[in-house]
Amino acid sequence: MKIFEKILGGNTLYYPGCLTKFVAKDLKEKYEKILRNLGIDFIKLEELELCCGSPALKAGYKEDFKNLAEKNFKIFKDHSVKKIITNCPACFMIFKKYYKEVLGNKWDIEVEHISETINLKFKSQNAKLKFKIQNEKVTFHDPCHLGRQMGVYEEPREVIKKLGYEISEMELNRNESFCCGGGGGVKSNEPELANKIAKDRIEQAKKTGAKILVTACPLCYLHLKENAKELEVKELSELF
Repeated sequence: MKIFEKILGGNTLYYPGCLTKFVAKDLKEKYEKILRNLGIDFIKLEELELCCGSPALKAGYKEDFKNLAEKNFKIFKDHSVKKIITNCPACFMIFKKYYKEVLGNKWDIEVEHISETINLKFKSQNAKLKFKIQNEKVTFHDPCHLGRQMGVYEEPREVIKKLGYEISEMELNRNESFCCGGGGGVKSNEPELANKIAKDRIEQAKKTGAKILVTACPLCYLHLKENAKELEVKELSELF
């Protein structure tokens, strides 16, 4: 069996996550184009894949989360998935950290946030950039799940720099980053508080002198964009 696996290899799955797939569909299309332009082969299982289970886990429904993990794992194995690439920090965290906890050693699928994938490709000698190099100043907002939870700070910054942008950091960045206010059920249960937090973060971004606030999370992107008036908010994929 292992010999056949080595010969046949496995599939890389692009998993956009529920928010990207159903709400921010333009980001999904952009990331698919970016992966293709970088020569990264991937499959999609849009009609089959389920939610990663993050909302269920965060709401305390541990058994429902485990059931979702089991079902997704079977779907992934049925389609010979060896690696998952996702642009959603929450999905990234759930697959890489929590699926291992509930599924144990049978969870053997490699997981990358798409900023890691792109950065690795940019670093490889065979990578051929097919993107227009920019020359603008931006500031970067670290998503909570991507940064403090999973320790991915430099990869999205490296991608931004390689595209020609100059990063002007906010005072609160990396492991001390200020939350956008949209996650953890705050936006759903306390919308006024969520909006106030977002406006505070936008004010911090404006102090950098940058005219563009960039983030690598669909939820942060949508929430910050909704609350920004004098500042342009872009998701990482929109810089290409």
